[in-house]
Amino acid sequence: MSLVTKPGTRYRSAVDQTEVIVVKPAKGPIDLRCGGHPVVAIGTEAPTGLTLDPAFSAGTPLGKRFADGDTGLELLCTKGGAGSLSIGEVILAQKDAKPLPSSD
Repeated sequence: MSLVTKPGTRYRSAVDQTEVIVVKPAKGPIDLRCGGHPVVAIGTEAPTGLTLDPAFSAGTPLGKRFADGDTGLELLCTKGGAGSLSIGEVILAQKDAKPLPSSD
């Protein structure tokens, strides 16, 4: 399943409580997943009978940003869950906070 992301678009996992919002869109269509299964737009029905894939179960913490350098995609987690965000089989890296300037 390929998604065309736009800033502000919200998605949720089909297998857990994870919800994200697009901060920066991908350069093209992507296969965005959570817990090993494609995400769905908030407000649409999720497929039933899916279970969390153990290979994608590291969790998505609330309030953290996730980014992919290859596609330019950046997501913000608005509701945490047990599934890991990925593009296809590649797990998205949690984006580190920018260090504050020193106050010497």
